[in-house]
This record gives sequence, C-alpha cells and structure tokens, in this order.
Amino acid sequence: MKRTVLFLIGLSFILLTACGKKENTKNMEGKDIKKVDYKVGIVLGLGGLGDKSFSDSAYKGLLKAEKELNVKIKYVEPTTLSEFDQFFTEFAEANYDLIIGISFDAEKGIEKVAKEYPESNFVIIDSVVDLPNVKSIIFDQKQGSFLAGALGQMVSKDNSLGFIGAVEVPVIKSFYEGYEQGAHYMDEDIEVRDIYVGGSNPFNDPARAKELAISMAENNVDVIFTVAGGSGRGVVEAIKGRKDLYGIGVDSNQDREVEGKILTSILKRVDVSVFNVISEGLNGKFTGGIDTLGLKENGMGTTDFEFSKEIIGEKNLAKLEEIKKDLISGKIEIK
Repeated sequence: MKRTVLFLIGLSFILLTACGKKENTKNMEGKDIKKVDYKVGIVLGLGGLGDKSFSDSAYKGLLKAEKELNVKIKYVEPTTLSEFDQFFTEFAEANYDLIIGISFDAEKGIEKVAKEYPESNFVIIDSVVDLPNVKSIIFDQKQGSFLAGALGQMVSKDNSLGFIGAVEVPVIKSFYEGYEQGAHYMDEDIEVRDIYVGGSNPFNDPARAKELAISMAENNVDVIFTVAGGSGRGVVEAIKGRKDLYGIGVDSNQDREVEGKILTSILKRVDVSVFNVISEGLNGKFTGGIDTLGLKENGMGTTDFEFSKEIIGEKNLAKLEEIKKDLISGKIEIK
C-alpha cells in the first residue's frame, strides 16, 4: 500500500513539474517564443490613456507585445509626480522582468528605484538615466518637427505659425526649435510663436490649451503645432471652431480628429520602441545605454496625409519628401 501511495505522489510531482515548465508557442512570423513567465510593467505619462498622443502610443506597443509575444502586462496611470516612485517600487518588489517609464516625468523615479533594485531592468522613454540596468530611448524630435515647420510654412497664408507646448522643458523645447528651423528653412521672414500650457496639469488641461489656440488664431496664426499630451484636445476643439486654423498633431496619428484640418501628425514611434524593447528583454538581449531614433531609423516621421493631400498639394508634398531625404543624408543640418 505504501509503495502505491509513494508511486502516486511521485507521479503527481512529475506532472506538476511538467505543467510548470515554460511552454513554447509561435509568433506571427512563425518563430518560437517563450510563453508565460515574462512580466512587463509600464508607468504611463501624466496625461494617461486617452491622450491620443504619447501614452496611447506606448499602450499600443504594450498590447501588441501581449498579443504577439504572449508576455504578461500591467499598466498604471500616475496622476502626480510622487506616484512614479511608488509604482516603480511596486513593480520591482513584485519581480517584474522589465519596468518601463514613459516621458521625462519618470526620470527621477527610475533613477532612484533602479539604484535600489540593481537586479531589475528598467526602460525610460524620452529621457536619459545613466545606469547599467536602464535603457534610455530618446528620439531626434528636431528632425520630425523640422518637417512640421516646413509644412506649416507651405500652408500658412499669413506666414505666421504657432507652437503650443505643455511645459517649457528641454524635450519639448527641442520640438519647438526644430519646428522653427524648418519654417525658417522655407522662409527666413516667417514668424513662429511659442507658448506653454503650464499650471498644475500641463499635459491634461484642454481648456487652457483651447484658450491659447484661439488667442493665437486671433493674432493671425493659422497653423498650430501642439506638443502637450492630453491638453492637445483643446487645440483640436479650437480648430473645429475656426475655418482659418490648421493643426499639426504629435506622437500618435491625430489626423482624423478634424479631417482635412490636421495637416499631419509628427509620429514619435513610442509604440514600436515599447514593443522592440520588450522583445529584446524576452529574448535575453536587454542592455543598458542610450538608443537614439530619428528619421533614418523610422523613429520619427509624418503620417501619410490621408485627409490633407489636396490642401497641401503635390508640389509641396514632393518638396517635403526632398527635405526628409536631405535631413537623413545630412545635407540639411539642424542646430
């Protein structure tokens, strides 16, 4: 009897052990990938989901990784800066394999927690943290916004462009600088004005952004490039209410928001970056350091002008493509 019981216990142990092994499946390209054990935690930006911009793009890449790589995912949406530390710590203590922070707001939190948990792997997107267990992914947004400035000048009738940023920090100022240089590349005399939402919630204050857009329009600005997360919804509302005002979106494809009046969106491929870094981690290829993505790497770019081709015109679109090639080759240099 004892032998029978011991045999059954042993058999049960073998079966349980077999069930606990990593399973293999196939991704959409037919390659073998690990299945269940890899956990990814992501701390989105302060604008949160629904910003139709930075956080939404990151979430898109996260969902793609869940579907195609079969990783386990969890996302959180901080509402204050103090919550970044808390969320990163919670993910590290829960032994998540990869912990991702979105936007420069995550910089101090990742730097602090990555030092406290040196065995955990972290990723920060849109800022730099110089630690061996942190990969920093940044974008050459000046290249993308240079195209926005050139396009804005092509369409503007009053030769006056506007830029609305969330807050005046280096990463957003670099968007403005590229935008201004692109406009001046086309016409040295064009006026380019910048203003910032500011306040306690600069990435999610559409009412304030709408006021700023209307004020710009009343002062002869007829194209506005917005880099302000969820606050950009207010600029969209201003554009809907004025026949003489066009917009340029950012990060995600916002062209459908006002068809024909959002000239293009300057895509920062956060979704691709999130997916790729998860794939690297899953396959044991995570490394710290800095990755910089621009036009050449398809990290930046425009949409396909689905609704604005007629407004922009074939000649201008051809010129824009020429400018893009010259930026990639280095013929056009951005300061």
